[in-house]
Amino acid sequence: MLIDRRYLLYFDWISFGITCAISALGLAFIYSSTTLESVQYSIYFKKQLAGLLIGFFIYMFFCFKDHRKLCQIGYFTYFLIIGLLFFTLIKGKIGMGARRWIDLKIFKFQPSELAKLFFPSFLTYYLYTEKDVPLYTMDTFMPMLATMVISALLILKQPDLGTAMIFFGAALVMLWFSGIGNRFFRWGLLLSLLAAPLAWKGLKPYQQKRVMVFLGAGDNRKERYQIEQSKIAIGSGEVTGKGFTKGTQNTLLFLPESRTDFIFAVLCEEWGFIGAMLLMALYILLFLRILFQLKKVPTFFARLLAIGILTSLILATFINIAMVCDMLPVVGIPLPLMSYGLTSLWITLASLGWIQGITMRTF
Repeated sequence: MLIDRRYLLYFDWISFGITCAISALGLAFIYSSTTLESVQYSIYFKKQLAGLLIGFFIYMFFCFKDHRKLCQIGYFTYFLIIGLLFFTLIKGKIGMGARRWIDLKIFKFQPSELAKLFFPSFLTYYLYTEKDVPLYTMDTFMPMLATMVISALLILKQPDLGTAMIFFGAALVMLWFSGIGNRFFRWGLLLSLLAAPLAWKGLKPYQQKRVMVFLGAGDNRKERYQIEQSKIAIGSGEVTGKGFTKGTQNTLLFLPESRTDFIFAVLCEEWGFIGAMLLMALYILLFLRILFQLKKVPTFFARLLAIGILTSLILATFINIAMVCDMLPVVGIPLPLMSYGLTSLWITLASLGWIQGITMRTF
């Protein structure tokens, strides 16, 4: 893959540096949440470190590969992803009551994560091949709407409510930027309100329980145990924290899923309010920097693709931090670049690399 030297002049080292900083923090707190007296470097830390090194190769591949070619490849790849989502429901690996993974023996991956990455390219390429300008009728959007709904339902069926929410939310943002019109959203909101009772009945019992726990129901030692331990960890960190690897909720194993969905609580306990503000500042700087760079992108379709990819990352970050702080129901969303998990890590770095490739091609 030949690299045009002009691209290097437009490479955004600031966003890349922030990405590296958040990734380093994630690796550090995966170490903190999994280290034991008997085993200093856990298998989770080693796998995340190896995954991070591979992930930056993925970042660079998506960065320096022509984003227009990637968009075309992503469009056709998405049909395969839909097939993988169907396959997951039938033969997928079950973990924690959900059938979300395909096991390749070497590692497991979630097709729903691939759907978040490649649906923006599916939608963008479809619109690009329809017309040369972003002016469409409702009929133009119908195939995309059908694909979006089918994909979201397949993800929801696994069940994976959190990923389905992020997928659907990012898709709606892209449709709005595409010019689908406010009438669609008004009717969509009305139909959503009318269908809310049916949607509630369609949730799994444990998903309903999570919503009820968020509203205050449940026993602190049973249904509310996880979120209460998270709040204790966050609160006990106070301003400066207890010190790296010295969080009691973490080291004494009171906090479930400390290396994955609730890693933000580990950071809060060990680095306190200052650490939490530092991490959130890094995320905000990263997203604002990317949005600032997107203003310079000259073509509508390149901006649309980048916005779709970026929206998934923003939603995942917001939902994870909010659920860990008991501001949203627990839905099982990893914190981008921080939580343990190779699929999430690689998809996040691929997403950021793809956006970097779009923003640096501004000449």
